Amino acid sequence: MKEFLSVSDFAEKWNMSERGVRNYCSRGKIPGSYLQGKTWMIPIDAKKPERINKKKRKPETLLDRLKAEKNSHLSGGIYHKIQIDLTYNSNHIEGSRLTHDQIRYIFETNTIGLSDDAADIDDIIETANHFLCIDMIIDNANRELNEHFIKELHRTLKNGTGESRKSWFRVGEYKKLPNEVGGVETTKPKDVEKEIKRLLDEYNGKPEIFLDDILDFHYRFERIHPFRYGNGRIGRLIMFKECLKYNICPFIIDDRRKMFYYRGLHEWEKEKGYLRDTCLAMQDEFKAVLDYFEIPYEI
Repeated sequence: MKEFLSVSDFAEKWNMSERGVRNYCSRGKIPGSYLQGKTWMIPIDAKKPERINKKKRKPETLLDRLKAEKNSHLSGGIYHKIQIDLTYNSNHIEGSRLTHDQIRYIFETNTIGLSDDAADIDDIIETANHFLCIDMIIDNANRELNEHFIKELHRTLKNGTGESRKSWFRVGEYKKLPNEVGGVETTKPKDVEKEIKRLLDEYNGKPEIFLDDILDFHYRFERIHPFRYGNGRIGRLIMFKECLKYNICPFIIDDRRKMFYYRGLHEWEKEKGYLRDTCLAMQDEFKAVLDYFEIPYEI
């Protein structure tokens, strides 16, 4: 004949309250238990049910993976690929002549492997600096975007370049001289700080951030053009950072599509579809990369 014990017996055995044991019984969590009058009878060999309120592990995000691979110095993963592809394409849009293989060699070996073709020393320096900038956006992805961080990105990107030794070029500081972009006037130096602060206040004040908000920030940032040089790369790094922060699938503007990208920026105020469609196409390509590395993303 099967033996049974009382609620108080199991409360002592399982080191929990009698109320907790009765709750298990009433919810059918203890097989074989039954109510006799007002008393629960529990089989002597009953096993303590597992708690049902254990926290579920959150799905791994791209940012989680990037931080883990960066900190473990993992080779051949998504972090490795983004460092090379983002640096190559963003630098090439700005005129770098280093090949994709040369960028890869610099990242993987921290040395310069060149063919018979000469290479601009600033291209090499800015390549190494851009690797550091990507680490910065990974480490600071969840922080609110601010002036100090933007200036630090610029200081890191341009540190040690030939431009940094020129008196009129201020590394990590806003421009001193007016400049044009594609024949379009940008914000005058005396107004840059005010316009950047206004842009950041409006952006950070939004209750929710979507892809169009990030693209609009990028367009306005490039129209301000706060630095003498390096604005495009800083702007694209910021877009990548903000996508990571808000768990929006990021994208890398492919050098082969730079003319579509430029057109999108030029037409943004009149027609947002050009830039949006270009970035969505790049996003689709990046989703294929995430699928390969088995990293989930929002559809």
